[in-house]
Amino acid sequence: MAERVEQRLEDRIPELEQLERVGLFTHKEIRAVLRKASALEYKIQRRALRKEDFINYIQYEVNLLELIKKRRARTGYSFKKDEIEHSILHRVHSLFNRATGKWKDDVQLWLSHVAFCKQWNAKHQLSKVFSTMLAIHSNKPALWIMAAKWEMETRLSSESARHLFLRALRFHPECPKLYQEYFRMELMHAEKQRKEKKEFEQAKMDLGEFNYSEEILNGEMARIVYRDASQKIKGVEFQLAVLSIAKLFDFTQDLQKEILESLQARYADDPLTWDYMARRELELGSLQPTELSTKQKKVSEMAQREERCCAVFDEAVGAVPTEDMWKCYITFCLERYNRKTNSEELKQKRLERTLSVFSKAHESSLLSEALYKQWLQLLLDSSLSEKAVEVAEAATRHFSQSVETWQMRLQVLIQLKRDDVAQCFEEAIKHVKSKGTLPLWTLWVEWSEGTNSKEDTEALYQRSLHATTPAESVTMKEMYLDWTYRSSGYKKVKRLFTSLCENRPFSLDFFRKMIQIEKEQESCKMLHLREYYERALREFGSTNTDLWLDYIKEELSHPQGKPENCGSIHWRAMKMLQGDLVEDFVSKYTLLQTGHL
Repeated sequence: MAERVEQRLEDRIPELEQLERVGLFTHKEIRAVLRKASALEYKIQRRALRKEDFINYIQYEVNLLELIKKRRARTGYSFKKDEIEHSILHRVHSLFNRATGKWKDDVQLWLSHVAFCKQWNAKHQLSKVFSTMLAIHSNKPALWIMAAKWEMETRLSSESARHLFLRALRFHPECPKLYQEYFRMELMHAEKQRKEKKEFEQAKMDLGEFNYSEEILNGEMARIVYRDASQKIKGVEFQLAVLSIAKLFDFTQDLQKEILESLQARYADDPLTWDYMARRELELGSLQPTELSTKQKKVSEMAQREERCCAVFDEAVGAVPTEDMWKCYITFCLERYNRKTNSEELKQKRLERTLSVFSKAHESSLLSEALYKQWLQLLLDSSLSEKAVEVAEAATRHFSQSVETWQMRLQVLIQLKRDDVAQCFEEAIKHVKSKGTLPLWTLWVEWSEGTNSKEDTEALYQRSLHATTPAESVTMKEMYLDWTYRSSGYKKVKRLFTSLCENRPFSLDFFRKMIQIEKEQESCKMLHLREYYERALREFGSTNTDLWLDYIKEELSHPQGKPENCGSIHWRAMKMLQGDLVEDFVSKYTLLQTGHL
């Protein structure tokens, strides 16, 4: 191993001598480079190789290259690159090749090599990297696309890119993304040829020696790709993706027409097809030219376009009366309503249209729970409170088992300060199963705290403890404790705490809240704090190190504390804590003793 390392270090000497001779590095820096290189070389020559050692070595060489680049820029010296940089680049490629040969499955390692080749413009080497990587990772379409894009955009070789896409499609014959990018590549190739031909014609050059096929210039290759793909890949999403790519090129009108016709013929019952056809109307100009001022004309044109869109959507919900279709229609209306406009008339028209569509979807019983929420929000924002109450009630009729829908209705009633809030809460609890009702109970008691008497609120808290599941009752206990302290004071909350401790489960915050309440008292008694800590430790002493440490701190800092108890508490913690928590406790306890915690 030592001989190999020495040989590699000797191979470095010519480039290091050049660096020193031309003044880019000092003699002291050269010696430092050699020492570091020697240490890195020994690490990658061991029997048990580690990936991190190769990565560190590569990173060091890359940093060295960057430093040389900066030194050259500073000194203005640009010669001897073959003797210096070329040698380092060759070494980095060798390191990458060894690493990717050893850890073939690490895609990130391959991509790092690709990025390095791109950064240092190593085109020939990058071609080899792509070739080897694709042979190993042929199951990853994204890598094929990356390689083909590089061939097309950097090497300007559409033939190589096409060859890569065709190879990729043999491995992934039903991959939509591959077909989309292949389709895009063929259109880019056609556009490139069209530009070349136009420039030659403008220069009045003879085109005899250049073979520009009219079919390729018109995107016929892309058409073939599309037809082949549409036979294998089903679904509107692919058709729309291909159509959006075709629209980026100004010579694809016929191709766009073909895709659109196929879309309408094969997917006439899909909401996305209708959604696209409706939104397409926005791109078309106004059918009726007006003689008004420019600003008014723009508003009028936009209104006409939106009306045409809605006409298509109206036809769509008649032809495909589904929840998804109504969702597309409503989403469009909300998007238009949320667009900024200086025209109050247009804004009002959009609002009326959106509310009308919501109502029609509701009448058809095809409005989803999420859309009811959006409808309610829109009504509240528009100050249509009575209608909001009606809609909230309708939503709970349609989704009577949904906690979120009831919560939404109750929030509307509370916001509008209606008289029937309590009645609605009772109705909600009756309809919804006990599991998952915590949001309703928390909302109810919060409302009651600000509205009802103490007695009513306390009765409600007591009721919630029995109505919720044991896991959910934990939160109610915390809220109950906090409210009792705020409303009735220390003595009442102490009695309540003792009462609540009779029924498990508890949360750590429940005990911490009581400890905090005790600390806030003028005559804070250590006896009471010990009781709360002991109760908490019975529940959480095996899983929480901080609780033990806080107990120890309390004994040390409280005027009535007994520091001699700390040893006993420490011993109990060591016995009770589980697994790695013991080590964590010991390290924190040591910090506490030294005054660092």
